[in-house]
Order: sequence, then C-alpha cells, then structure tokens
Amino acid sequence: MSTTTTAPSPAPSGSPSTVPVKTAGADEGRIGLRANLRHIGALARRNLLQIKKDPESMFDVLLMPVIFILLFVYVFGGSVGASLGGNRQEYVNYLVPGLMAMMGLNIAMAVGTGVNDDFRKGVMDRFRTMPIARSSVLIAKIVVELGRLMVAMFILLVMGFVVGMELHGSVFGLLAAVALSAVFGAAIMWIFILLGLSMKTAQAVQGTAMLVLMPLQFGSSIFVPTQTMPGWLQAFTDYNPLSNLADAARALMQGGPVGDSVWWTLGWAAGITLVMAPLAVAKFRKKA
Repeated sequence: MSTTTTAPSPAPSGSPSTVPVKTAGADEGRIGLRANLRHIGALARRNLLQIKKDPESMFDVLLMPVIFILLFVYVFGGSVGASLGGNRQEYVNYLVPGLMAMMGLNIAMAVGTGVNDDFRKGVMDRFRTMPIARSSVLIAKIVVELGRLMVAMFILLVMGFVVGMELHGSVFGLLAAVALSAVFGAAIMWIFILLGLSMKTAQAVQGTAMLVLMPLQFGSSIFVPTQTMPGWLQAFTDYNPLSNLADAARALMQGGPVGDSVWWTLGWAAGITLVMAPLAVAKFRKKA
C-alpha cells in the first residue's frame, strides 16, 4: 500500500504568514523630517497634558525665581552690593542675569528625574515599540522643559524689576540674554537626560545632580564677583561655563562689553550637545 504526501499549499497573498512585520527599529532610519517633527509635536502635547493633570509640577518654576530673588537680594544684597561699589540695587542688577544662567540648570535636573520616572512607570517602553525616532521622545521632553524655563525666566525678570532692577541696555539685549540662557539650558538637559537614563531611581538622579550643580553654581560669578576668591578657585571659575553665561547675560542686559563670553557660552552649548545627545539617544535605545 502506497502513501501520497501532499505538499502544503502556499499561503494566500495577504495572509499573516506573508505580511512583512515592521518594527520601530527597522523604520527609524527612514523617518522623514516632517514625520519626525509631527512625532515631536504629539509627544510634546502629551507632556503638556501631563502638566495640566498635575499642576503641582509647575510649583518649582513659579516659586523658585521668587524665592531666589528675595533670599539673595535681602540677605546678601547689602554686603555684596557695597563690594560692587553701590547698594542693594546694584546687586540686583548683578544678580538677576546670573540667576538666568542658574534657572536652566535647575529645570534641567527636572528633565532627568522625569525621564527616569517615565521609565519606571513603563511609559518609555511603550514609546520604544512605536515606529518613531528614538530622539523624538527626548527632544519632546526638552521642548516642553524649555517652555517651563521661559515661564521661570519671565517670573524672574518681573521680580527683578519689582525689587529695583534697571535695564541699562536695550530690549534686544535682554531678549538675546534670555535666548542665550535657553540655548545653554537645552544643552545641559542632555546631560541630565543621560543621567536619568543611567540611574536606577529618581532620588538617585536628584542626589547626583545636586553634587554636580552645587560646585558649578557657587564656584562661578552667578552670585558674587570672583575677584575676592582664592586664586585656585578663580582658575576654576574662569573655565566654568556658568561664569561665561552669567557674564554674557550681564553684558547684554546692562550694555557693557560682551567680549568672548557669548562665543564661549555658545561653544560650550554646541560641544555638550554634540557629545551628550548621541550618548543619551543610544542609552535610551539600549536601556532594558
């Protein structure tokens, strides 16, 4: 008795066995600029809706400029203002541009903790299964945080004028100082995004960030002139990008000589972005 073996018939066209499966990783390199911008806009809207649902997340942006202005002006303004050859009002003119440089750092720290929290909640895992560029998720975060930074800058400037700040330069110089602070703040955000992707908890991100922020902020010309500092500390402040940013913002707002501070600040921002952005995107792609 013989047996007949029937060969399996080919699957019909369009059946699941013949439909190619598209993956996010395979399509990422073929995403066009227009689609990428659309993804960034959708993700930024998602982040804005999160803020709408949790308005308490704006407390740092709304209150931090007020607290810093009142604290430093009325605690240190008299003594530091005298060292500048004037009074408390002289210190206000010195302090506000420096605080503009500091705002970006504090907002950037929130980016790192937010990315870390999204990963712990599984939100980022869902994004990584979608056919979108990995960078669009992180860029959307930066776009929204830049919006928060602009709100903080506005409140800072309003408080500065309330306590007596005078604008000796032009309005264009003021806008240029805000734009320069935003560019540098966006660059710093890539560092904290990478930190948020590398640390296990948001508390660890915040603690490590403070260890980095404190020396950078107080070892600079943000709060006080550097001429009275020890020589070794002055050498550090000369290479501190926050000093360059603060000095550039003061010159732009008060009409003084800008010098090389603007170009040094832009150079630092470009260098940080070129190094940290690819590292952050690669870490986001590979993070388990």
